[in-house]
Amino acid sequence: MPHIERILCPVDFSEFSETAYEYAQSLACHYNATLYLLHVMDSLEPYRCCYAFPEGYDEALLGMRAAAQQQLQEFAETHSQHLVKPRCTVIDGVATDLILHFAEQREVSLIVMGTHGARGFDRLVLGAVTDKVLRKARRPVVAVRKPEHDVVTPGDGSDGIHLQRIVYCTDFSACSDEALEHAVSIAEEYQAELTLLHVVEGVAATELENEITKVRERLERLIPPRAHGATKSVALIGKPYQQIVGLALESRADLVIMGVRGRNAADLALLGSTTERVVQLGPCPVLVVHASKNETAKKGV
Repeated sequence: MPHIERILCPVDFSEFSETAYEYAQSLACHYNATLYLLHVMDSLEPYRCCYAFPEGYDEALLGMRAAAQQQLQEFAETHSQHLVKPRCTVIDGVATDLILHFAEQREVSLIVMGTHGARGFDRLVLGAVTDKVLRKARRPVVAVRKPEHDVVTPGDGSDGIHLQRIVYCTDFSACSDEALEHAVSIAEEYQAELTLLHVVEGVAATELENEITKVRERLERLIPPRAHGATKSVALIGKPYQQIVGLALESRADLVIMGVRGRNAADLALLGSTTERVVQLGPCPVLVVHASKNETAKKGV
């Protein structure tokens, strides 16, 4: 069972970063994890400022770093709701590369980031940085958009985000098995209801009833004995992404968890069309779990 020990939350000070930080804090609190708050400064900005006076570049860069560090500290102080104190870091360069490098260097267990950036991308288009991190990261990534319903614990709100309903999607592959471990772990931590979902597609009408029965039996076998009281299995028919998004909406899910296959050329180009569409169109954050190195090696990808 995976244990989340270190969490990375990249921020750009947008409202989407604020929402992502709420989730990162909650997870850090529940798992007693170290929380890294990272801001990547645009490395081209000093050049723009000093284009006419290039000799002032170093001074401008130092000033911008200091200002960004102060802004990050203020962001942490303003938006922190738990006893967890984040470790704040500012670096300058190419955001995607530095986020991935930071995650590998610190051996983080989880990356949590908003799906839209400061410049305001259309709802159907992922923010460029988050999009690339989702495709390239070797670590699980939670892509956070502001959910369509309230997930704050009733009462004084001191516990911040509280996940009550989790939807785990499986195609019964090895990468789905890895995602299940995360789903069970998070459901246990939050004492959340866990729904196991498989969508049947491309089956002849004459075979549908038999296929649905087999799928339900397979899903039931995936449920850990200790989780039966708060867990249910669902088999649906249709386009996977449509059924996943529909179930997440209908059940008011707080988190969708999905596995994606290895990091071959097709995966990097598409991320997995179902996963990509659920991240883009879903009503709540999505935890994307990539297949481990060992699994991808077995598959020869």
